[in-house]
Parts: sequence; C-alpha cells; structure tokens
Amino acid sequence: MIRFDALALAAAMAGASAGAALAGDAPPPEIKMPEVSVQAAKGWYVRGDVGYAVNASRGDMKVRSYDPAGGDYQSGSFDSNRFGGDFSGGLGIGYQFNDLFRADVTGDIFSGDFNGRLSSAMSCSGGAGGTGCSTKARSSFTAGSLMVNGYVDLGTVAGFTPYLGAGLGATRVSWGSVNAIGSCVDGISSCGGAAAVSTRYSGESDWRLTYALMAGVAYEVTPNIKVDLGYRFSHIAGGDMFGYSAADSAAGAGGAMGRDGALSRHEIRVGLRITTW
Repeated sequence: MIRFDALALAAAMAGASAGAALAGDAPPPEIKMPEVSVQAAKGWYVRGDVGYAVNASRGDMKVRSYDPAGGDYQSGSFDSNRFGGDFSGGLGIGYQFNDLFRADVTGDIFSGDFNGRLSSAMSCSGGAGGTGCSTKARSSFTAGSLMVNGYVDLGTVAGFTPYLGAGLGATRVSWGSVNAIGSCVDGISSCGGAAAVSTRYSGESDWRLTYALMAGVAYEVTPNIKVDLGYRFSHIAGGDMFGYSAADSAAGAGGAMGRDGALSRHEIRVGLRITTW
C-alpha cells in the first residue's frame, strides 16, 4: 500500500507539471478596454465681451462757418479736442468650423464725450465786423457696431489657445446736440465788452465703414466654456457731426457744419465663449 500511494503521488505530480507547461504555451488572455471617442471642435457658440479703450483718437474735426451777410463759408478745424468714455460691451454668435478656423457676427456698443475749442477770424453771431470768435463746444455720442469676424486658432497647449483675427462691418455713430459758447476776440475792431453767445447745433447720425484687427488667447475653463483675453484695434471712418443752427439755416446755410475725423480705438477685451459641442 505504501508503494502504491507513492506511485500515485508521482503520477499526479507529473500530470500537474505537464498541465503547467501547456498553460505556459497558451496566449495570454485578451484584456478589453472601453472605447474612447474624441469629439471634433465643430459647432455653434455664443460670446459676450467687455472692453476698455486704453487709447482712442480722432482725426481732424472740420467746421464750415457760415457768414449770413455775404453768404460765404469758411473752413477750419478745432484747435483742440478731447474724448472721454472708454468702455464697450458686445454680444455675438459664431461657428467653429474645425480646430483651426472659426467666425462670428458681433454687435458692440460704446459711447463718448467731446470737448473742443475753435478759433475763427469771423465774428461771433451778432458780433461787430472786424472781430473774431473763440468757441468752446461740448457734446456726446453713442455708437453701435455690427461686425463679421474671422479667426485662426494657433493650437492648444495646456488649455491655452492663442489666436489672430480680423473683422469688417459698419458702425452707426449718433451725435447729441452740440452746445457751443462763443466769445468775441478783438481784431481790427474791438469787441467792446460784447457778451458771450450760446448756440445749440443739432447732432447728426450716420453709418460708417469699420474694420478691426484682433489678437489674444483663450483658456478652456471647462469643455464648453472658454475665457478670452485679447487686444483689438478698430478704425471707424469719419462722418457728419452736427448741422447748422436754426438761424444759419434760415439765412441759407446748407449741408453739415461739423464733420468728425476717423476714430481709432485700441482696446483690451475680456470675453466668455460658450460652445455647443
């Protein structure tokens, strides 16, 4: 019995060894991983932006004075002008075509104040012949832009995507009434203590061609939300600023009395983009 048990044990061990050898020759079991799909950047988005103009300047502001006595016009420019009002805001809707290109349509609004001084060799309204006139003028304007913009995204690193862009559109600039105070200036004749004259000129509104250049970087806060920090330069063509007073119009003056020069704005802008993909 002891011999039989020893033989049985040896046979069992030999069988186990053979099974292990066969198992070593078999291929390893297949490990299945869940499929992961990467969704392409493509679809609609909405955006909102606020901006601050670090610099805003206008070209020459022209004025055509009218002399009712002779029916003559005299052209001149404001000796000085200053603009205030630096903030802007906008909303837009756009489409991301792929990882590289996107475009949007945006609407922006902003406003500003104007203060200027004008000197003329012509006498103030009601002033004596041979005297001049120094006029201080102030007004304000509101503007609304509609722009079509295109962008090139330059690749994403650690959630940051730098971009370049350009836009083209139109801006409607609406001037309020211009309030002017004219003070007599001695010329070949003396003012003789003439009082200052206050006059109001009606503001004008018109659409102006506008273009813009942009550069910035967007950061992906979540897969559907991006924060945008950028710079924008915009150039708005000049146009009519104000018309003639009621008295000058009644005396025969026509056309626009004042025209503002082109407005250039350098802005720092912060925005939020919400995507749909």
